[in-house]
Amino acid sequence: MPLLLFSVSPSCVPPPRPRLRRLSPPPPMVAVAPPTVGTPVTILPSVSVGLPPLPPLPPPATDDFHWLDLFAFLNSPADSYRAPVEEMEAGVEEELEREIELERGRERERKARQRRLRQRQVKAETEAWARAADEYRELEREMLDRKLAPALPYVKSLFLGWFEPLRDAIARDQEVQRRKRVKHVYAKYLLLLPADKVAVIVMHKMMGLLMSSKDGGVSVRVVQAAHCIGEAVEREFKVQTFFQKTRKKSASKTEGENDEALEKEQAKCRERVKSLVRRRKLTEAQKIVQQEIELEEWGTEAQVKLGTRLIELLLDSAFVQSPADQKPESSPDIRPAFKHVLRQPIVENGRLKKKHWVIECDPLVHEGFESTARHVEIPYLPMLVPPKKWKGYDSGGYLFLPSYIMRTHGVKDQKEAIKSVPRKQLRKVFEALDTLGSTKWRVNRRVHDAVEAIWSRGGGIAGLVDKGNIPLPERPESEDPDEIQKWKWGLKKAKKTNRELHAERCDTELKLSVARKMREEDGFYYPHNLDFRGRAYPMHPHLSHLGSDLCRGVLEYAEGRPLGKSGLRWLKIHLANKYGGGIEKLSHEGKVAFVENQLPDIFDSATNPVDGNCWWMNAEDPFQCLAACMDLSDALKSSSPHCAVSHLPIHQDGSCNGLQHYAALGRDYMGAVAVNLVPGEKPADIYSEIATRVLDVVRQDSMKDPATNPTASLARVLVDQVDRKLVKQTVMTSVYGVTYIGARQQITKRLQEKGHITDDKLLYEVSCYATRVTLDALGQMFQSARGIMAWLGDCAKMIASENQPVKWTSPVGLPVVQPYKKYKNYMIRTSLQCLALRREGDAIALQRQKAAFPPNFVHSLDSSHMMMTAIACKKAGLHFAGVHDSFWVHACDVDKMNHILREQFVELYSMPILQNLLKEFQTSFPTLEFPPCPSQGDFDDLQGFQYIRHAIPSL
Repeated sequence: MPLLLFSVSPSCVPPPRPRLRRLSPPPPMVAVAPPTVGTPVTILPSVSVGLPPLPPLPPPATDDFHWLDLFAFLNSPADSYRAPVEEMEAGVEEELEREIELERGRERERKARQRRLRQRQVKAETEAWARAADEYRELEREMLDRKLAPALPYVKSLFLGWFEPLRDAIARDQEVQRRKRVKHVYAKYLLLLPADKVAVIVMHKMMGLLMSSKDGGVSVRVVQAAHCIGEAVEREFKVQTFFQKTRKKSASKTEGENDEALEKEQAKCRERVKSLVRRRKLTEAQKIVQQEIELEEWGTEAQVKLGTRLIELLLDSAFVQSPADQKPESSPDIRPAFKHVLRQPIVENGRLKKKHWVIECDPLVHEGFESTARHVEIPYLPMLVPPKKWKGYDSGGYLFLPSYIMRTHGVKDQKEAIKSVPRKQLRKVFEALDTLGSTKWRVNRRVHDAVEAIWSRGGGIAGLVDKGNIPLPERPESEDPDEIQKWKWGLKKAKKTNRELHAERCDTELKLSVARKMREEDGFYYPHNLDFRGRAYPMHPHLSHLGSDLCRGVLEYAEGRPLGKSGLRWLKIHLANKYGGGIEKLSHEGKVAFVENQLPDIFDSATNPVDGNCWWMNAEDPFQCLAACMDLSDALKSSSPHCAVSHLPIHQDGSCNGLQHYAALGRDYMGAVAVNLVPGEKPADIYSEIATRVLDVVRQDSMKDPATNPTASLARVLVDQVDRKLVKQTVMTSVYGVTYIGARQQITKRLQEKGHITDDKLLYEVSCYATRVTLDALGQMFQSARGIMAWLGDCAKMIASENQPVKWTSPVGLPVVQPYKKYKNYMIRTSLQCLALRREGDAIALQRQKAAFPPNFVHSLDSSHMMMTAIACKKAGLHFAGVHDSFWVHACDVDKMNHILREQFVELYSMPILQNLLKEFQTSFPTLEFPPCPSQGDFDDLQGFQYIRHAIPSL
């Protein structure tokens, strides 16, 4: 635009001025009009002369500005001001290039870090057993060089003592089988791996099985141990074949020449695979592996025969020696570490267990189990890199470890069903599992430190099992038969309790062992797969968010997000929910008020969790409560609580989720109100409602005459013990087909925890009475759910009567097949003993098909809702984790997730689910006359569910 100069008076004489300053120029001008006294001077812009357009310039300073400076500048040649412009542009370009180079460097570092993690993951999946064997060989060399046993943990010293004789025994057996013209059935499998690697697998698998056994690590069934060991050898062979450097050679010269050529070809192939792995082209590497490795299933019979032979070699090779407290003249007490024992028939939990053979460990081995976990190889650890995306039945999950999208447990119908459907139909299933697997976790080090401190002091608090056993009752001095019998029962009960405590300690050690291994990692991932109903589970079995309060407290999201205003509020609500004790049933405002009143205790818990006031230990979920205390304390002590970064997942749990699905299926208004499908002032609590109904009945019965009403005396014992906790598990499982016996066992356990009834006979009678009253109250409150369950059972009975399993397709396209068939037993002869195995028969188990269909169908619906929610949360940019009907996100995202899960629930039940199921049955069985769908209620305002503002209450 034209530049205007103000007029100058003719009488104005310009003062002397300093030297001319070079000003930043505007675009060049064509001409400058001569100034006229009293008239403004207008300078017209020129046409561009080929220079690039210049950026707008800041106005010059006016304190010492003189018009002659501008006049001199405008008449200067263009070349005189082009250089500064070029210098300026060059400086900008250099700065931009530096930024680009820095960004490239960061990207290179990120890729290199990812490449290193991927290489570590590949090694973890393919070299675990080889590393263990190398370690034992190195310890042997060290022992021989120093002529002194290395200082090792007790269990590791046992492993080292067993390794050499077991390895040599396996090697001798391999050599014998090579020379035999007629080989044993297991021989071709025994020869597939080196003896040292097989020895490590046998030792670690046997110890792992004993640690996880239900009888406290004393014994394990032979058939179970044999199958597990044989399966482990098969898996290791399939994974490791490509990474071996040597192959067995034949004694024949011709065969030796062929082997040499074959070995060269295989070496080239292995190098190619390794090159592809280094370049992160895992898909191509997998294709080569799949082409070269023998992938057909060995079968249970082959696995068991191999496993029993290896167990037999372990029995002959593994020994223990008593501590050195014997007399000098006595011979050393060396005895077998494991024994092959026949267990006699016993009655356990009301069931007769037939006689069976077990592998029993020596007490000296048993003593070391609680410190064994950290020295045992644990397969399928969490992954250091994101899992492979699922693309088929056996394509996805771990990079090289065998991974299957469904846990079929050998049921052919399920495997064939999921393999037969087109990949497009399973798109939502694949996407949901990929979403769950892509969530990055890490160990919460502060909570883990607190756990380790408590565990090192003996446990017994904050939900951790006590490291000590309960004392055994002493034999009474009296010889009264009743007293002796009572003592025997007490002794048996105490021993059983100690075995259970031992099993819990082993389980805790396994969890903590994984936490220790993953503690220093920046993050890790859990590949997920499904059970036959569609429910998702992490493939790692020990430390995951699906586990106990200990597991959930020790884990947190690796990626944090600022809390924000709503996130800070949800963090307080989450802390109140985890504290429990009735606090979780308050309104949200009540929960926030409770937390704010407890802030001194919360700060103390976060600062000094073990040696402070330990307020958090009184919570129902103590370690999750401690994690929330630490997160909230960090936020409130920061300069800006709303900007504090939180890694804690916040849970939103369904309120009796099974009944929610039944209420939506039947459009049952009364049921919908009870389970929060209808808006209310505060969340409804179905468990408290049922407990209130049970208490009313018990009070009425307690006022009756015991002489005429036998339940009156039982009601008087029970009346002070009825609460929400007593009935919660029974109410929760009632819609999943819990039987009267199962409900009675649940209530018996709750009454035992209260400890008010010590007489076993009275406990049994009171439990039976409480179970009847609870189930009656449930039937009255949820008649619509009972009607749908009955219809589902009738349909299943008709299908099973045709000797066909019940099949259906879930709303997300997953084919579901009930696996209940009658099994046939058959005997196989092994090197150790004859074993009875089971194989799937052709006959359908009619009663199981009928009883299991209603709960399995509802499980397929809640899994569909979880998958739909996971996909929607991913699209919304949320970090999502799910445990069946419990959905987890960052605190700042809870409001968004609450809206999403309600939208997906409405979308799910906008489908005619029961009508679609009936059509599917009619199409599959056109000759059967199925009953019509049950009538629906008057709850037509399901759309209003997505606008409920309060969260679904935490369980």
